[in-house]
Amino acid sequence: MEVRSQSLPVRSEKLCPAAAGIPRTRLQVWFIRVCSSILLWTCVVQLVAVGELWHPRFITNLSFKISQITADSHVRVSVRSPPPLLPARNYTSNGYLKVSCNGGLNQMRAAICDMVAVARLLNLTLVVPQLDKASFWADPSNFEDIFDVQQFIDSLRDEVRIVRRLPKRFTRKYGYKVFEMPPVSWSNETYYLQQILPLFSKLKVLHFNKTEARLANNGLQLELQKLRCRVNYQALKFTSEIETLGYKLVHILRERGPFVALHLRYEMDMLAFSGCTHGCTEKEAEELKQLRYAYPWWREKEIVSEEKRLQGLCPLTPEETALVLQALGFDKETQIYIAAGEIYGSERRLAALSTAFPRIVSY
Repeated sequence: MEVRSQSLPVRSEKLCPAAAGIPRTRLQVWFIRVCSSILLWTCVVQLVAVGELWHPRFITNLSFKISQITADSHVRVSVRSPPPLLPARNYTSNGYLKVSCNGGLNQMRAAICDMVAVARLLNLTLVVPQLDKASFWADPSNFEDIFDVQQFIDSLRDEVRIVRRLPKRFTRKYGYKVFEMPPVSWSNETYYLQQILPLFSKLKVLHFNKTEARLANNGLQLELQKLRCRVNYQALKFTSEIETLGYKLVHILRERGPFVALHLRYEMDMLAFSGCTHGCTEKEAEELKQLRYAYPWWREKEIVSEEKRLQGLCPLTPEETALVLQALGFDKETQIYIAAGEIYGSERRLAALSTAFPRIVSY
């Protein structure tokens, strides 16, 4: 009996460690996993910090790819489940406003912002704007070729009613002739309320055939100024094809290193219509003058270039731009992406800039 009584505790001592070992092993596994996760994230943070010192381009490209993937996924999500539409503003329309924008893309974009503000001020229905096809650039693009039309309409429905085209009853096919006029430049709210709004009560439809700088920049209601910004930064969204091309272009430039996007504002039309001929030959100055005379709508024909330049109304020449970039600390390895049309004077005028920054890129 004594042997048995002694043997039982021995067996119990062998079983207890085995029984207690089960929760202890789980605790150890959990602890190891936590420590491993902390160690892994610490290594990642350290690698990123070291990578910025050794290979900043790698980190830059990595962050760009991540942002691009995020942007692409955002596009996919937005296509599958578009954001809910804002409630449409309920108002009685005083008529239809048709607009034909003039100038370059920047001028037309600003004009569209202005015309949306005018339509809101006068409680009008805006027809999707027409873009300039008869200017110096001769660009055949329509609004829908550059901007997302549905985004333009939907994103502003709580402020302005926008339609793609006039109702049939207001077309020439049905014997209706739309009254055309250019609004007075830099006009304020009083002009539109007192001079333009009464015309809609008579005509129902008005066509503004000039839109550049037809609304004052300052002195407007804060709500109209906010609406202008909203049009520019939210409603006027480029088509997916243009955005994709833009991402691709930036990606290519980033792969090759740091770059500066430079809009020289030194195209033939800019120099001709501003009269800025500093650094041009006599033959070139005469050619620019003749271009002004070729366009009857351009009022200033005889322009003294040096007077314009002294007034600060001329763009920097390519030679001056090179000096400014050097003074700002950009070195010769910096890519200079010429974000503009053909530079007037071509290689001759770009010589100084090309010497200072050999890595000039133009697509």
